[in-house]
Amino acid sequence: MILEKLPVGPLQANCYIVGCQQTRKGFIVDPGAEADIILDAIERAGLTITHIFNTHEHVDHIAANRALKEALGATLLVHEAGRAEVEQPHPYWAAMVGGVEPSQPDEGMRDGDSYQVGTLTLRVVHTPGHSPACVCLAVDGALFTGDTLFAGSVGRTDFPGGDTAMLNRSVRRLVKEFAEDTVIYPGHGASSTIGEERRSNPFLRGIQAI
Repeated sequence: MILEKLPVGPLQANCYIVGCQQTRKGFIVDPGAEADIILDAIERAGLTITHIFNTHEHVDHIAANRALKEALGATLLVHEAGRAEVEQPHPYWAAMVGGVEPSQPDEGMRDGDSYQVGTLTLRVVHTPGHSPACVCLAVDGALFTGDTLFAGSVGRTDFPGGDTAMLNRSVRRLVKEFAEDTVIYPGHGASSTIGEERRSNPFLRGIQAI
């Protein structure tokens, strides 16, 4: 699996470019800003991008949606609960990242949906709590966790739509469903593994491994 991380925008949200080695087809996770930098990385990797996935609807993860969708002709996906905010970003939050153009999702993801990109199969895991629309994307031993689970922390819940009890259930689901050697690629900061987070993340203490 081809994988490149690009921290983009004023909040340094992680955008991931992921590709299939055999077919050179690929997808983007969370194009949060700086579409030109993302496009340059795609060209260097020699990938044909078929899908753009938003792990949730917050502006620092979606700001380059429109530019990339238009440039690449890729299918744009967000969980159904976040569709309205992707189609019409709130002006207050958009101003925090220098503005966000509305974009039109092609599909609304739901828990358990799967998508094929080359030989890679992605599975959608709905993990609400940081926002109602949060999802993680599982593919080939990797888990793109957005702002649900970080190395050493979890997503904040003081934004509109945040729910601490729901977030706790979501991160516990991840620890119980995924093997310890699953690599997590979060929406901000460094990567980790499910096992490392179970052992050291203060928000996950006491959760048993699968």
